[in-house]
Amino acid sequence: MKAMIVAAIALAAVAFDANAMSKNTKGCVEGGAVGAAGGHVAGHHGVLGAAVGCAVGEHHAKKKAQKEEAAANAQAQQSAANSNTQAASTSGKQATANTTTASSSTVAK
Repeated sequence: MKAMIVAAIALAAVAFDANAMSKNTKGCVEGGAVGAAGGHVAGHHGVLGAAVGCAVGEHHAKKKAQKEEAAANAQAQQSAANSNTQAASTSGKQATANTTTASSSTVAK
């Protein structure tokens, strides 16, 4: 009994330490917990529910991570495009200023 309590506390400490696990592993732990509870209520099939919940939790965590990565990539591309547009407009203004200066010095001579 004492070993079971120690194992449960150790599992809980690892399960709730978000820094120690990847997003997919966190999805497995969360899904497994929900699946185990659902399986237990549905007819004492807690282990089966935990296994299915783990698979589903990992799947959802993977989809969420892909969406977040796609959004970050889109935002990076958008900011790069904006900085390129600003750089082009700035260099165009500089070229116009240089042309104006060259014209005035020619006229002065």
